[in-house]
Amino acid sequence: MKRVVFNQKGGVGKSTIACNLAAIAAARGRRTLVIDLDTQGNASRYLLGDAVAEASPNVADFFEQSLNFRVRTLPIESFVHPTPFENLFVMPASPVLADLQGKLEARSKILKLRKALDELDDFDEMVIDTPPALNFYTRSALIAADGCLIPFDCDDFSRQALYGLMEEVEELREDHNEDLRVEGVVVNQFQPRANLPQRIVQELIDEGLPVLDTMLSSSIKVRESHEASRPLVHFAPSHKLTEEFVALFDELEKRRKAVRRKG
Repeated sequence: MKRVVFNQKGGVGKSTIACNLAAIAAARGRRTLVIDLDTQGNASRYLLGDAVAEASPNVADFFEQSLNFRVRTLPIESFVHPTPFENLFVMPASPVLADLQGKLEARSKILKLRKALDELDDFDEMVIDTPPALNFYTRSALIAADGCLIPFDCDDFSRQALYGLMEEVEELREDHNEDLRVEGVVVNQFQPRANLPQRIVQELIDEGLPVLDTMLSSSIKVRESHEASRPLVHFAPSHKLTEEFVALFDELEKRRKAVRRKG
């Protein structure tokens, strides 16, 4: 299973959701890989802490070697690094990704990630964290993935952006990856006692958008886990938000099995 976590809007919790779902999969015994395509490298730091500075070669090195056929090509396994957590691995990001983007687009390297990840057949789960933009790296991830999970925070700006995002994912699916499926919209930082979030979520459901049943609460515990570089299942296993992430993981699993039965 290859899942991309994507939203063009920043600050909606992409890295947090990607890393915590990956950590739950790994904790359940699945060999799991996080691929960090965001130049900010938040997912990489979340999983590696200060050790991210020594994690080389990284995903930027992977893309860079595709631009120069004279350079000895390293196998894709070379860019995968273990984290402190059993069964959990990461392909770390780098700020150099920003410098490479134009060159990669000009040389039509959009399928490189898909081909490389297909070679990593020893992983049960892959989760791809993306930048907050529909750029080369996000398109590469969507072309490589089986499923797309869309984080959403409850304000009107996010709602308007969501409509365009769904259209763009569908267009890319039709043109480049017919196996890509939108797994759902996951509401993040939900405040159940506030009227606006409740109304917006209900309107999205009424419009037929695939809003997931599990919603993630707002909590300072997330920031604390970021600072500790420990996903919630390891940092605060009995916390309410951790239980919500587990429920989200289980809901996605249930939906995935239902799709398989229909297929």
